[in-house]
Amino acid sequence: MGTRLSLRKLLTIVCEAELEASIVRDLKALGAKGYTITDARGYGTHGTRDAAWPSSANIRIEVLCGEESALAIIAHLEERYYADYGIVSFLVDAQVLRQDKF
Repeated sequence: MGTRLSLRKLLTIVCEAELEASIVRDLKALGAKGYTITDARGYGTHGTRDAAWPSSANIRIEVLCGEESALAIIAHLEERYYADYGIVSFLVDAQVLRQDKF
């Protein structure tokens, strides 16, 4: 019995924590079956993001989905959030078990 892996996309979004509720609502509306959110900190063009103050907190949202869904989510994020918020997204291939969950 072999392991059957299926190709999906892992979409990662790193953004200001204040966007969590809005982005979660958008993900659901765009058909994401699930997501994982963790606190994030680091350094980039907006300086150090270390969550020392609530206004400087970042989160990392990860979504496993098909390519079509991932591209639709990215297009929406770019249109809705990129001009006014600190947000980055990236997309990589992922091999998953239980493909029906994603």
